[in-house]
Amino acid sequence: MDSVRCEPAGPGHPDSPVLALKILVAGGFGVGKTTLVGSVSEIRPLRTEERLTEAGRDVDDTGGVEQKSTTTVAMDFGRITIREGLSVYLFGTPGQDRFWFLWDELARGALGAVVLADTRRLTDCFPAVDFFEHRGIPFVVAVNRFAGTREHTPEEVSRALDLDPDTPVVLCDARTRSSGKRVLIDLVEHAGKVHAARLLADVAPGA
Repeated sequence: MDSVRCEPAGPGHPDSPVLALKILVAGGFGVGKTTLVGSVSEIRPLRTEERLTEAGRDVDDTGGVEQKSTTTVAMDFGRITIREGLSVYLFGTPGQDRFWFLWDELARGALGAVVLADTRRLTDCFPAVDFFEHRGIPFVVAVNRFAGTREHTPEEVSRALDLDPDTPVVLCDARTRSSGKRVLIDLVEHAGKVHAARLLADVAPGA
Protein backbone atom coordinates (compact mmCIF):
# COMPACT_ATOMS: atom_id res chain seq x y z
CA MET A 1 0.00 0.00 0.00
CA ASP A 2 1.39 3.38 -1.02
CA SER A 3 1.15 6.58 0.99
CA VAL A 4 -2.07 8.36 -0.04
CA ARG A 5 -2.53 12.13 -0.37
CA CYS A 6 -5.87 13.78 -1.18
CA GLU A 7 -6.91 17.42 -1.54
CA PRO A 8 -8.85 18.94 1.38
CA ALA A 9 -12.65 18.92 1.33
CA GLY A 10 -13.14 20.71 4.65
CA PRO A 11 -12.99 19.52 8.29
CA GLY A 12 -15.52 16.85 9.16
CA HIS A 13 -16.53 16.36 5.54
CA PRO A 14 -17.00 12.68 4.61
CA ASP A 15 -14.56 13.28 1.77
CA SER A 16 -11.99 15.00 3.99
CA PRO A 17 -8.37 14.33 2.98
CA VAL A 18 -6.76 11.11 4.10
CA LEU A 19 -3.01 10.98 4.53
CA ALA A 20 -1.61 7.54 5.28
CA LEU A 21 2.08 7.32 6.13
CA LYS A 22 3.54 3.91 5.42
CA ILE A 23 6.39 2.70 7.63
CA LEU A 24 8.20 -0.62 7.46
CA VAL A 25 9.58 -2.50 10.46
CA ALA A 26 12.40 -4.76 9.33
CA GLY A 27 15.30 -6.74 10.75
CA GLY A 28 16.53 -10.24 11.31
CA PHE A 29 14.71 -13.33 12.49
CA GLY A 30 13.46 -13.08 16.08
CA VAL A 31 14.52 -9.47 16.59
CA GLY A 32 11.11 -8.23 17.80
CA LYS A 33 9.35 -6.86 14.71
CA THR A 34 5.99 -8.48 15.50
CA THR A 35 6.30 -7.34 19.12
CA LEU A 36 6.99 -3.72 18.12
CA VAL A 37 4.08 -3.53 15.69
CA GLY A 38 1.75 -5.04 18.29
CA SER A 39 2.89 -2.75 21.10
CA VAL A 40 2.22 0.52 19.24
CA SER A 41 -0.79 -0.42 17.10
CA GLU A 42 -4.17 0.98 18.18
CA ILE A 43 -5.95 -1.91 16.47
CA ARG A 44 -5.48 -5.60 16.96
CA PRO A 45 -2.53 -6.20 14.64
CA LEU A 46 -2.80 -8.48 11.66
CA ARG A 47 -0.24 -11.22 12.03
CA THR A 48 0.82 -14.01 9.68
CA GLU A 49 2.78 -16.19 12.06
CA GLU A 50 3.26 -19.90 11.65
CA ARG A 51 4.90 -22.38 13.99
CA LEU A 52 8.48 -23.39 13.32
CA THR A 53 8.76 -27.02 12.30
CA GLU A 54 11.44 -29.67 12.10
CA ALA A 55 11.38 -29.29 8.31
CA GLY A 56 12.73 -25.76 8.65
CA ARG A 57 15.42 -26.55 11.21
CA ASP A 58 18.21 -26.39 8.61
CA VAL A 59 17.13 -22.98 7.23
CA ASP A 60 15.86 -21.19 10.35
CA ASP A 61 18.84 -20.02 12.39
CA THR A 62 17.53 -19.81 15.96
CA GLY A 63 20.92 -19.25 17.55
CA GLY A 64 20.41 -16.76 20.39
CA VAL A 65 16.62 -16.98 20.14
CA GLU A 66 16.15 -20.65 20.87
CA GLN A 67 12.87 -19.95 22.69
CA LYS A 68 11.21 -18.62 19.53
CA SER A 69 8.53 -21.00 18.25
CA THR A 70 6.83 -18.99 15.45
CA THR A 71 7.86 -16.94 12.44
CA THR A 72 6.20 -14.29 10.25
CA VAL A 73 5.58 -15.67 6.76
CA ALA A 74 4.05 -12.63 5.03
CA MET A 75 3.79 -9.47 7.13
CA ASP A 76 2.51 -7.86 10.31
CA PHE A 77 0.17 -4.89 10.02
CA GLY A 78 -0.80 -2.23 12.55
CA ARG A 79 -2.22 1.28 12.55
CA ILE A 80 -1.81 4.46 14.57
CA THR A 81 -4.16 7.45 14.14
CA ILE A 82 -2.26 10.71 14.67
CA ARG A 83 -5.29 12.95 14.14
CA GLU A 84 -8.37 13.06 11.92
CA GLY A 85 -7.25 12.37 8.38
CA LEU A 86 -3.70 11.34 9.33
CA SER A 87 -2.73 7.76 10.11
CA VAL A 88 0.43 5.70 10.22
CA TYR A 89 0.32 2.21 8.74
CA LEU A 90 2.97 -0.18 10.02
CA PHE A 91 4.13 -3.14 7.98
CA GLY A 92 6.40 -5.67 9.67
CA THR A 93 8.51 -7.55 7.14
CA PRO A 94 9.35 -11.26 7.37
CA GLY A 95 12.84 -11.74 8.73
CA GLN A 96 14.00 -14.88 6.96
CA ASP A 97 15.76 -14.69 3.62
CA ARG A 98 13.37 -17.13 1.94
CA PHE A 99 10.61 -14.49 2.31
CA TRP A 100 12.63 -11.50 1.08
CA PHE A 101 10.87 -11.55 -2.29
CA LEU A 102 7.99 -9.84 -0.45
CA TRP A 103 10.08 -6.85 0.60
CA ASP A 104 9.98 -4.96 -2.71
CA GLU A 105 6.19 -4.94 -2.74
CA LEU A 106 5.96 -3.97 0.92
CA ALA A 107 8.45 -1.14 0.40
CA ARG A 108 6.48 0.59 -2.36
CA GLY A 109 5.46 4.08 -1.21
CA ALA A 110 7.08 3.78 2.20
CA LEU A 111 8.00 6.99 4.00
CA GLY A 112 10.81 5.15 5.79
CA ALA A 113 11.75 2.11 7.81
CA VAL A 114 12.79 0.97 11.25
CA VAL A 115 15.56 -1.65 11.24
CA LEU A 116 15.39 -3.50 14.54
CA ALA A 117 18.70 -4.85 15.80
CA ASP A 118 19.68 -7.48 18.33
CA THR A 119 23.31 -7.02 19.39
CA ARG A 120 23.63 -10.79 19.92
CA ARG A 121 23.00 -11.23 16.18
CA LEU A 122 24.00 -7.87 14.77
CA THR A 123 25.02 -9.25 11.37
CA ASP A 124 21.36 -10.15 10.78
CA CYS A 125 20.79 -6.41 10.23
CA PHE A 126 23.01 -6.15 7.18
CA PRO A 127 20.45 -7.38 4.59
CA ALA A 128 17.84 -4.86 5.78
CA VAL A 129 20.38 -2.03 5.95
CA ASP A 130 21.60 -2.83 2.43
CA PHE A 131 18.03 -3.08 1.12
CA PHE A 132 17.01 0.38 2.30
CA GLU A 133 20.33 2.03 1.45
CA HIS A 134 20.25 0.76 -2.14
CA ARG A 135 16.65 1.93 -2.61
CA GLY A 136 17.16 5.31 -0.99
CA ILE A 137 14.56 4.67 1.71
CA PRO A 138 15.30 6.62 4.92
CA PHE A 139 15.67 4.41 7.96
CA VAL A 140 16.71 4.37 11.59
CA VAL A 141 18.31 1.47 13.44
CA ALA A 142 16.56 0.66 16.72
CA VAL A 143 18.54 -1.57 19.08
CA ASN A 144 16.05 -3.76 20.91
CA ARG A 145 17.17 -4.31 24.48
CA PHE A 146 17.05 -7.97 25.47
CA ALA A 147 17.47 -9.08 29.07
CA GLY A 148 20.92 -10.39 29.91
CA THR A 149 22.72 -8.77 26.97
CA ARG A 150 25.53 -6.24 27.26
CA GLU A 151 24.33 -2.80 26.33
CA HIS A 152 26.14 -1.17 23.43
CA THR A 153 26.12 2.53 22.69
CA PRO A 154 24.49 3.85 19.51
CA GLU A 155 27.94 4.91 18.32
CA GLU A 156 29.28 1.35 18.71
CA VAL A 157 26.34 -0.09 16.76
CA SER A 158 26.70 2.54 14.03
CA ARG A 159 30.38 1.68 13.56
CA ALA A 160 29.71 -2.05 13.59
CA LEU A 161 27.07 -1.69 10.87
CA ASP A 162 29.18 0.84 8.92
CA LEU A 163 26.23 3.24 8.77
CA ASP A 164 26.18 6.68 7.21
CA PRO A 165 26.86 9.17 10.04
CA ASP A 166 23.44 10.76 9.43
CA THR A 167 21.57 7.50 10.02
CA PRO A 168 20.12 7.58 13.56
CA VAL A 169 20.71 4.70 15.96
CA VAL A 170 18.42 4.57 19.00
CA LEU A 171 17.87 2.19 21.90
CA CYS A 172 14.41 0.77 22.52
CA ASP A 173 12.27 -1.85 24.21
CA ALA A 174 9.96 -3.26 21.54
CA ARG A 175 7.53 -4.46 24.22
CA THR A 176 6.81 -0.95 25.48
CA ARG A 177 4.36 1.30 23.65
CA SER A 178 6.07 4.55 24.68
CA SER A 179 9.47 3.28 23.55
CA GLY A 180 8.11 2.09 20.22
CA LYS A 181 6.34 5.40 19.60
CA ARG A 182 9.59 7.27 20.31
CA VAL A 183 11.33 5.18 17.63
CA LEU A 184 8.60 6.02 15.11
CA ILE A 185 8.84 9.73 15.94
CA ASP A 186 12.62 9.59 15.41
CA LEU A 187 12.06 7.89 12.06
CA VAL A 188 9.45 10.41 10.85
CA GLU A 189 11.70 13.32 11.84
CA HIS A 190 14.69 11.74 10.07
CA ALA A 191 12.67 10.84 6.95
CA GLY A 192 11.28 14.38 6.83
CA LYS A 193 14.79 15.84 6.78
CA VAL A 194 15.94 13.40 4.09
CA HIS A 195 12.96 14.03 1.81
CA ALA A 196 13.22 17.82 2.32
CA ALA A 197 16.92 17.73 1.38
CA ARG A 198 16.10 15.76 -1.77
CA LEU A 199 13.41 18.26 -2.79
CA LEU A 200 15.85 21.13 -2.33
CA ALA A 201 18.47 19.29 -4.36
CA ASP A 202 15.94 18.72 -7.15
CA VAL A 203 14.91 22.38 -7.41
CA ALA A 204 18.34 23.92 -6.82
CA PRO A 205 19.65 23.49 -10.39
CA GLY A 206 16.74 25.45 -11.83
CA ALA A 207 16.55 28.09 -9.10
